[in-house]
Amino acid sequence: MSGKRTNPSQPARFAQEKSFLRFTLGQRWEHAILLLSGLVLLLTGLPQKYREFSLSQDLLSTPDRVNLIRQIHHIAAIILALEVLYHIVKIIILLARRKLPGDLLPSWQDVRDAGQMLQYLLFLRKDKPKFGRYNFEQKVTYWFVFFSLAIMGISGFIIWFPVQFTQFLPGGVVPASKLAHSTESTVLAIFIIIWHVYHVHIERMNISMFNGRLSEDEMREFHAKEFDRLAGQTTSSAQTGEKK
Repeated sequence: MSGKRTNPSQPARFAQEKSFLRFTLGQRWEHAILLLSGLVLLLTGLPQKYREFSLSQDLLSTPDRVNLIRQIHHIAAIILALEVLYHIVKIIILLARRKLPGDLLPSWQDVRDAGQMLQYLLFLRKDKPKFGRYNFEQKVTYWFVFFSLAIMGISGFIIWFPVQFTQFLPGGVVPASKLAHSTESTVLAIFIIIWHVYHVHIERMNISMFNGRLSEDEMREFHAKEFDRLAGQTTSSAQTGEKK
């Protein structure tokens, strides 16, 4: 019996799974700064809000500890404010150059997608709706965080510099800012832990914000319209290359 022998020294060829760029390095750094500074703000802000808890009393047992916690909170707030400012400036520059993609802008398609997803969850529809680069859940997360940070930032700086702000604003703005700041921070923390962490890291272990890429299977399942668009561009480019 004759057979074709394989050369054991020849390396085996494995098919590599195709992946797609999801987030650039800059976007991942922005997310990391947002995550770390937000976590520090949460850990230093909650003890000040809920001082009746025993852990809070231990952390804030002396004036020096109170000042230290506040200093850490303020440093994290400055870092987060600079990150938000950088993000806004980048958006303005992209708008001026007409290079800002509209993937994150809300649209009526998001309303339709939400309705179709609700039907799917209620077993009134067999298939999930197909999404583009960002689905309606991700858009809700982005804009909720964006406006929450705006509220927290404005109210936080009023609390930090009450004398300066009350020179041209009524005195009642300070207690109102304290209420808005603490309430919004609590709501944002609950939203991120329950909504964002579940949909991104528990429902499916999505680590694209850390490695920057999604596999072909993930693109087909969760961003089918975006996959079709990218696949169409690849096919079109290949055909153009063949004609040349």
